[in-house]
Amino acid sequence: MTADSAGAMPAAPPSLEKAPAEAAPLLTVEGVTKLFPGITALDSVDLAIRANEFFALLGPSGCGKTTLLRILAGFEAPSTGRVLLEEREITHLSPNRRPLNMMFQSYALFPHMSVRQNIAYGLEMDRVPSAERRRRVDEILATTHLTDAADRRPDRLSGGQRQRVALARALVKRPRVLLLDEPLAALDKKLRGQMQMELKRLQHDTAITFVVVTHDQEEALVMADRIAVLDRGRLQQVGPPALLYEAPVNRFVADFIGQMNFFDGTLVPGGLQVPGLGHLAGTWPLDAKPGQKATLAVRPERLVAEPDEPAGCTNLVSGEVVEIAYHGQDISVHVRLPGQDRPALVRASASVHDRVRYRPGMAVTCGWQTAHGRILID
Repeated sequence: MTADSAGAMPAAPPSLEKAPAEAAPLLTVEGVTKLFPGITALDSVDLAIRANEFFALLGPSGCGKTTLLRILAGFEAPSTGRVLLEEREITHLSPNRRPLNMMFQSYALFPHMSVRQNIAYGLEMDRVPSAERRRRVDEILATTHLTDAADRRPDRLSGGQRQRVALARALVKRPRVLLLDEPLAALDKKLRGQMQMELKRLQHDTAITFVVVTHDQEEALVMADRIAVLDRGRLQQVGPPALLYEAPVNRFVADFIGQMNFFDGTLVPGGLQVPGLGHLAGTWPLDAKPGQKATLAVRPERLVAEPDEPAGCTNLVSGEVVEIAYHGQDISVHVRLPGQDRPALVRASASVHDRVRYRPGMAVTCGWQTAHGRILID
């Protein structure tokens, strides 16, 4: 599956589409396969990454995303396929000969060196003149908000500061592409949220292409301009976050990114026939045929659950509240529906809950608009 074919969406909402890039891609992956004994880590992956883009490789553990990052960095060689930088093949170049830099999860800071010395180390190894070296280090210290910490050693820094030092050390060498392997994995949830925006700011300010590996769907949605979703070494879909979230191409992408309700049934004119629920309206995928098995996918926040029939919904199904989970800003309402093995999940705002007062055993009608459901055929 190519990046173009993976991102081409039948019947995708036009507002989610992104205009094609005019310039040639900065970094290209062509037919890359990586075999280990008894394992196909990557299977014919094609990608085109643009200049000045924040690009995320997303997938569960073992999907091949870190292997692909190491191939881009030159630490692994593909079994077949090639890697190009600005249309020049770099597949067999050693890591030190590629204008790419990689930041590892561990940060690997020198404990006996100050922040300034850690950042300057790579420039010293490249024999950059001292005046130029100091100018570039001062510049990146300011960009990463580390000027006041320049003379401290790593053991006197917070987790977020250590992460920024590792970033600064990579960025000061001015790579064409910065590769990041789970860069926020070691941070607590609150700090991770702050650093997501910090990474996005740094990428924008430095105009360097970032390629980040993550298994955190929310992290990818917040930071990336485009996301490549992988599963068991195969590319599933590539596109902007909104496109992947609102218009997934298959059940894996729909289930992996965010939460989703699935209703399995059979394609009939105008939608899907679902056991226990009857006819649910929906738009068929291209090349679909009557009688085919299919799944209707609906996001929890697109579902409405009311004591009376909710207005403006083309699909209406009756059910019973079985459980409620409080999240602060909103609540999760689990609704048992006829013929379904699992309760449907509805995300309702706190203000809706104040009005409806959901409780276990309560009879409700769940509804949604046709446009908010997506019929999938895997």
